[in-house]
Amino acid sequence: MSWGFLRDVLSGVNQYSTGIGRIWLAIVFIFRLLVYVVAAENVWKDELKEFECNIRQPGCENVCFDHFFPISQVRLWALQLIMVSTPSLLVVLHVAYRENREKRHRKKLYKNTGSMDGGLLCTYLISLLSKTAFEISFLFLFHKLYGGFNVPRLVKCDMSPCPNTVDCYISKPTEKKVFLYIVVVTSCLCIVLNITELTYLIFKYSIKCCFRNYIKKVQDTKHERKNSNSIDQYGTILGSRNGSATLFSIQDERNLPPNPHEE
Repeated sequence: MSWGFLRDVLSGVNQYSTGIGRIWLAIVFIFRLLVYVVAAENVWKDELKEFECNIRQPGCENVCFDHFFPISQVRLWALQLIMVSTPSLLVVLHVAYRENREKRHRKKLYKNTGSMDGGLLCTYLISLLSKTAFEISFLFLFHKLYGGFNVPRLVKCDMSPCPNTVDCYISKPTEKKVFLYIVVVTSCLCIVLNITELTYLIFKYSIKCCFRNYIKKVQDTKHERKNSNSIDQYGTILGSRNGSATLFSIQDERNLPPNPHEE
């Protein structure tokens, strides 16, 4: 299987991620993708051939193997890795949509097509929620299918066509258990990182919105005070003009000669 496409997708998302997102990406590359490609596939290479039961009844080993391993663990990990990484493609598609929109309108519509704001922020948060949901779902599925996170040395099977309860042995159980623990621990670590990044982004942009609203409120208050002062100054000037006119009229009346008819 070629993992080149998945690697390119994750590398493209890296330039739009936060510092926590880059840590998540490094863990996915080093502890999941490389471990799977380099070692895990070889450890689980011939599971059915290496699964042995102490009976030669035709079909007994196949039925017992299918009962204890309904889905190959290594293939389940590969499916988990693909499903967990796919939501990151949403971010790349959203950025590509912004770039295509600017080309179609032939003008600058965004300060930066990869800036984490508005719709792109919502897409990024949705991708984080999706990745977390997939991680938890696959851990639950793995625990449900295999009865826990353990690889036993011996399993007892009484499924038909086995004539009685037979002992079946799993090859390299210790080695498989080590890789299983690595996968489970890295999966839990990725969940913690996703939740941490989700909380960080929500807190950061909540503070940013509150600060923006506070600045706007302060500016509106200053604008109202400025308008109020302008109105007061205009009223004072108008009042002083009216007072001067009244004073002039009184003085004019005092300087008028006496009316002879009044005597």
